[in-house]
Amino acid sequence: MDTLVGLLPIIAMFAVMWFFIIRPAQKRQKTTSQMQNNLKRGDDIITVGGLHAKVDAVDDQTIFVTVADGTRLQFERVAVGRVVSESKV
Repeated sequence: MDTLVGLLPIIAMFAVMWFFIIRPAQKRQKTTSQMQNNLKRGDDIITVGGLHAKVDAVDDQTIFVTVADGTRLQFERVAVGRVVSESKV
């Protein structure tokens, strides 16, 4: 019984950590993964490196984007930080 009482604060600390740190991080990761999987041609994006571009084509693991001067670049999907505006198509 004494060992259970001694473990109670550790269990409570783990539960608090899970609700305030681990669970929100998992939700953010799931949201980001959904966003990266739902990319389509015409979306305006910003990469994790800060590059502003428009999605030109989408493959399984990579995307092709065009930047302001018309240059076409290839990025991994995970390099997309956020979608600024979605295409109307």
